[in-house]
Amino acid sequence: MNHVLGCAHGCNYPCYAYLLAKRFGNISSYSDWLEPRLVENTIELLDKELPKLHQKINSVHLCFTSDPFMYGYDEIKNMTIEAIKKINSFGIKCTVLTKGILPDELLALSPINEYGITLVSLSEEYREKFEPYSSTYIERIKSLYNLHTNGLKTWVSIEPYPTPNIIEQNIMDILEKISFTNKIIFGRTNYSKLISAYKEHRLFYNQEAKKVIQYCKKNKIDFHIKKGTIS
Repeated sequence: MNHVLGCAHGCNYPCYAYLLAKRFGNISSYSDWLEPRLVENTIELLDKELPKLHQKINSVHLCFTSDPFMYGYDEIKNMTIEAIKKINSFGIKCTVLTKGILPDELLALSPINEYGITLVSLSEEYREKFEPYSSTYIERIKSLYNLHTNGLKTWVSIEPYPTPNIIEQNIMDILEKISFTNKIIFGRTNYSKLISAYKEHRLFYNQEAKKVIQYCKKNKIDFHIKKGTIS
């Protein structure tokens, strides 16, 4: 479910959602993309669609082309929480992924939900360059840990993971920081000339994916390697 058009986080990977929105004329420019707009009748649409479709729905993901807990936007946070409550009332699980902060209000919602953060580095210098207006990595991890220690299911998306020509880092440091989580998803960076310029990128992603798999198996963490990451 995408109840927001645009994203103020301004990711420069490049962002697939931004490229898609620009291609289909939903936004005019990068600066336009940075001005998020709510789908104001989201709850009304849910009231209309859920009674008809709820038996066909296993789960609802928030969001694919935006961020449900966009950093610094309380109106988006409030709409997201209201929507999750509505969806949960039909016994449907929500999965959430954010580069913002997972709020404490989620503790009062259904325990069937699963909450995730994107975490591709621990370097704030990298974040400021490639995710310039998102929450800090420490804030993200802290909010995820809070939900996890209170009994909720959590997950981490390590995607799009950068190659060494972009940043030199040890993926084991990232894995250790999120060792508490229930699931880890790992995926390569796409749509970037920087990646193709790194001649060993296929070998690199094979090696990093192997480290993720071994770490998760050792620590009994569920994992998923995104299609196309391993060659």
